[in-house]
Amino acid sequence: MFREWGFLISEMVILIILATLLGLMVGWLVWGRRSEAAVDTGEVARLRRDLEACQAKHTEKDARIAALKAEAARAIAPAVAEASVDAASIDYDGDGVIEGANEGVKPEALTEARGGVADDLKQIKGIGPKLEKLCNSLGFYHFDQIANWTPDEEAWVDANLEGFKGRVSRDTWIAQAKVLATGEETEFSKRVEGGDVY
Repeated sequence: MFREWGFLISEMVILIILATLLGLMVGWLVWGRRSEAAVDTGEVARLRRDLEACQAKHTEKDARIAALKAEAARAIAPAVAEASVDAASIDYDGDGVIEGANEGVKPEALTEARGGVADDLKQIKGIGPKLEKLCNSLGFYHFDQIANWTPDEEAWVDANLEGFKGRVSRDTWIAQAKVLATGEETEFSKRVEGGDVY
């Protein structure tokens, strides 16, 4: 009879040990997860605070950038207004009177190129294909025509180059045309002839 009791007691001890181990494992899993969740919650809260701090810094920077842009716009507004003055309000001949399209004196123009062949005006730095067509439409086909313009004639052309007002004096067409009219070349005209420009 005691043998059976010994076997039962040993089985009970083993079952109690197993139940204790199982309880410890379940407890460890449950309490360990809770502490991890607490750590995760703390980490999330810290990350949220960091994110809010970064957003606040960026908001401050964005506001500062907007203020600087506004300040720059106010600072350059007078220069932009001055630069966007209508070309018709420029006194090209320097006589103190702004005559617009009537500025200066119109140079002598031709109805067509002499001998039916026009000079390549694109060899003058500042005259591209579009501007060459415009010059031809105004009756200017040859270097010697441009080379012989007086200051009043230069002022008239500057005032009447639609879309290109002021280019004659800005790009020194007359000085270049004088060189080209004598048959000499400029560095720019060499590049045009070589096909390196247009």
